[in-house]
Amino acid sequence: MYVKDGIAYSDNQEYLPRVQSVKALEDYHLFVRFTDGAERIYDVQPLLSSEAFGPLSDVETFNSVYVDYGCPVWNNGEIDLAPETIYQEGVQGR
Repeated sequence: MYVKDGIAYSDNQEYLPRVQSVKALEDYHLFVRFTDGAERIYDVQPLLSSEAFGPLSDVETFNSVYVDYGCPVWNNGEIDLAPETIYQEGVQGR
């Protein structure tokens, strides 16, 4: 357990950088640059069959990704991806 900004967390404290920039690529991939300079390519396609991410199967919607509060988001923040998932599971970019 650790406490940060007066909030108690149950897991171990890890440094996880925030998303600095994001770009939609072909075949439902994202290119993501983090605040520590790391770059990842993340495949969103496996998520598209879920109800939460289904709207992203529309290419125009998928391509409208932007960064809000350090996370990639779509549809005015209705859909987002956890930065730590992209950082840990994404493939190193470039």
